[in-house]
Amino acid sequence: MQTFWGIDLGGTKIEGVILSKPSPDAVEFRKRIDTEASKGYEHIVDRIVEIVQIMQSETGYSPEAIGLGTPGTLDPVTNTMKGCNTTCLNGKPLRDDLSNRLGIPVSIANDANCFALAEAQLGVVQDYAPNYRTVFGVIMGTGVGGGIVMRGNDGQAFVLNGMQGIGGEWGHNVLEENGFPCYCGKQGCVEQVLSGPALQRYYLEKSGRSLKLPQILKNYEEGNDAAATATIERLLEKFGQAITTLVNVLDPDAIVIGGGVGNIDLLYSEGVKRAEKYVFNPTFSTPILRPKLGDSAGVFGAAMLTFR
Repeated sequence: MQTFWGIDLGGTKIEGVILSKPSPDAVEFRKRIDTEASKGYEHIVDRIVEIVQIMQSETGYSPEAIGLGTPGTLDPVTNTMKGCNTTCLNGKPLRDDLSNRLGIPVSIANDANCFALAEAQLGVVQDYAPNYRTVFGVIMGTGVGGGIVMRGNDGQAFVLNGMQGIGGEWGHNVLEENGFPCYCGKQGCVEQVLSGPALQRYYLEKSGRSLKLPQILKNYEEGNDAAATATIERLLEKFGQAITTLVNVLDPDAIVIGGGVGNIDLLYSEGVKRAEKYVFNPTFSTPILRPKLGDSAGVFGAAMLTFR
């Protein structure tokens, strides 16, 4: 039986899945182990090999290839990792090291790309735009990222990584001139405006109080907190501006929003209304969708990297 193997490499957990077909209902096996990232790069490689061996021994299956979702990007020029928040991975030939250890091809994509691929092929996009040509998957949580999935004339979906491996990184477009400094070296990036920590920081600046985003949203809904009103209104306006840059450039068939900030209902109503002011079209018609696969999106998307 043909199987599809995916590994989702996180900072604290490594998750593996085996699918018997490209469907969220076709899980043959699933397993999680601790990453133990503090022990360094070689140990992380050992742990990925270990979970693959566990999956083999407990199912009797053997993979022909493995897809790996990572907290960073494989540089297509150097074939080494970059932009990883698990910093010991940066500059390392993770794909080649794993392929040599496992003796099979390994495909790598960052977690946002895996999210986008899973929701496009197995998730919510199949309910709204099953014949899509382009889908953009947005992550709005602790950080802001994204991934582009396209479908070729042969019907096969693929992640658009780009020449430098940075395709979809809308979180590091400048949204607010002279805004808050970003770790990438610029100021006012989308991530420094629309991420959860950025929204909480803005509220703190306005109110002098430190609150988590759910409480800020609650105060906004109750209408008794001027700083909460300013924070959420700014979120909706800046979201409308930022999301239209994606539409104006890609004109995707759908945009799927993941991450904690994506749970805010107003983005799908009032946020879309704000976008109508900025889009280069008489109306804003792009479906803005909630994800369907939850925490499974990353590992499912990794498995889909092997689907040909």
